Amino acid sequence: MVRMIRESFAVVEPRSEEVAKFFYGMLFSLAPATREMFPVNMEVQRSRLLRALVHVVQMVDRPDDLIPFLRQLGRDHRKFGVVNVHYESVGTALLAAVKKYAGPAWTPQVEMAWAEAYTIMARAMQEAAAADDGPAYWHATVLDHQRVSWDLAVVRLQPDHPVGYRAGQYVSVETPQRPRLWRYYSPANAPRDDGIIEFHIRSVEGGWVSRSVVGHTQRGDVWRIGPPMGRLSVDRKSGRDVLMVAGGTGVAPMHAIIDEMAQWGENPRVHLFLGGRTREDLYDLDNLQRFAMTNPWLTVVPVLESDPGARGVEQGTLADVVTRYGAWEDRDVLVCGSPSMIRATVSRMLVAGTPLDRIKYDPFTLD
Repeated sequence: MVRMIRESFAVVEPRSEEVAKFFYGMLFSLAPATREMFPVNMEVQRSRLLRALVHVVQMVDRPDDLIPFLRQLGRDHRKFGVVNVHYESVGTALLAAVKKYAGPAWTPQVEMAWAEAYTIMARAMQEAAAADDGPAYWHATVLDHQRVSWDLAVVRLQPDHPVGYRAGQYVSVETPQRPRLWRYYSPANAPRDDGIIEFHIRSVEGGWVSRSVVGHTQRGDVWRIGPPMGRLSVDRKSGRDVLMVAGGTGVAPMHAIIDEMAQWGENPRVHLFLGGRTREDLYDLDNLQRFAMTNPWLTVVPVLESDPGARGVEQGTLADVVTRYGAWEDRDVLVCGSPSMIRATVSRMLVAGTPLDRIKYDPFTLD
């Protein structure tokens, strides 16, 4: 089953955008009511579907990783009003889309493999949604909006009830300026007694939500926050030290994890590579260096890609610099940043000899 799914997906992946368009067209035809769950502009949603598919295909033979991911997705989809009958339509549309673009690679055996895999996926998502007795989402009021630079803002919110996330996880958010355009962001602080959550949000090109948040968020705005997701975390009991690789605002979950670790007297050693194109991209460097001054287990290495005159930093891409130091085969590795940065860094580390099962990253960290 694993082999057939991967081989057939490899055939359709080069035409993934067409696959996604066909999938949603088929879904909205089979279940017209689902159209109201999504925004008018479907570009980001199609991209997110593809990243989820790639992630599932990569983990299809690793159930210990795949099932928790699917269960998180199932809980998260409650915010859309998804019910069990929708899963049948999604499955039909997914198989039809892959079949259309797989050509001769689509055989009865391949169809059976995809159908079996989707049944397992849907069951995990449905069971998790049914078992979750928490809210489908939380309301949170903006307390503060600080413009750090022309394209970056720090936003602090007060949820109406505590959001039970773990340091390193991410959540989906919906803002009043962009209804139905849910985006995933990572809290930059560990859970606090007062429940306040801090987000670091950079305006990305073509980013309807991120540009709106940076430019137009006001104190008093009420956001909706979906259930926590993600698997970035530090196992303090494993006995292994930690490597963190963060690009841009991908530092937010790393900051949250370090914030939580700083509450303990003893910790594994943490080596954090913080990367950007220019010095301005390392907006959190001063804060992290202050952490390092009082926590000897933390080492922070700034990395710049396009600023050769800068001093006290490593030069090059994060993928270049991290692998220049070695394979890190004895470390647990956490990676967060843009999809392209994650792909480049993970690929180079695997070539350098880093074991795949030591590397953790999340698929929805940037839209």
